[in-house]
Amino acid sequence: MKTLTAEQYDAFWRDGVLVVEDAVTPQQLAALRATFDQWVEDSRQHDEDYGETLDGRKRFDLQPGHSAATPGLRRVQSPEEVSDVFASVMRSARTVDVVGDLIGPNLRFHHGKVNSKLPGTATKVLFHQDFNFQPMTNDDIITCLLFIDEVTLENGPLEVVPGSHRGSLFTHWHDGQFTGAVADEVMEAHQDQVLPCVGKAGSVCLMHSSLLHGSAPNLSSSPRTLYITTYYAEDARELSPNALPSTLTHELVSGVETGKIRCSSYEMELPAVPKGTSFFAQQEGSASETA
Repeated sequence: MKTLTAEQYDAFWRDGVLVVEDAVTPQQLAALRATFDQWVEDSRQHDEDYGETLDGRKRFDLQPGHSAATPGLRRVQSPEEVSDVFASVMRSARTVDVVGDLIGPNLRFHHGKVNSKLPGTATKVLFHQDFNFQPMTNDDIITCLLFIDEVTLENGPLEVVPGSHRGSLFTHWHDGQFTGAVADEVMEAHQDQVLPCVGKAGSVCLMHSSLLHGSAPNLSSSPRTLYITTYYAEDARELSPNALPSTLTHELVSGVETGKIRCSSYEMELPAVPKGTSFFAQQEGSASETA
């Protein structure tokens, strides 16, 4: 039985983006919030990035200006590895069924993270395309942004260029550095097409991996926290090292293993292998540090 309507299916493939409400149950949403709130509380005890992921980088990323009095936990890498709550949602939330409607029932997990913009924080994300960080043999890859908080026009929503998933894969390399963002002139050419993606807590924003997107700072009094999971068609294979490897990478979350590989035609530059903690720091100028 399909989760999406025909209209929703067509809208996704036309625009490359779709917001679906009630992607998790109220109980799942409350558990996600409680877990993240505890991580924020724990972060007060640290003055620099901490924890460790599978490849030795820091798990908990603190924004500049973080302090015990004003915590600024802006990213948690691979939260599924350290939280049964997040692992359960990754595997069994309604999001998985929705993605299956779009790219088929056989799905694998690629990576997960929590991105948070606490009230008044200046963190922004420059426009980029996710596929340029994770080239694979085909592009049936969907990024799912689960709204742990309500996302409004004021608290730094995702901003997208609808239909851009059907266009070019733009370079994210500039002056010999992988910056994780497209050139200014690319965004200038698309600026009048940018639309925000907002919705109530518990909604999910589904985004094609080639869609141009970014986000503005949160200058409101409300937090904007997302749990981001990426799923891909089982018959795709990675063509570069996973930028955020975990013990759950490539786990089959739906369907069966086919024993096949499917390839689509495209051309792009390989991404840089990440070394540091923060994707945000990369876009702020720490080239080749993260992804």
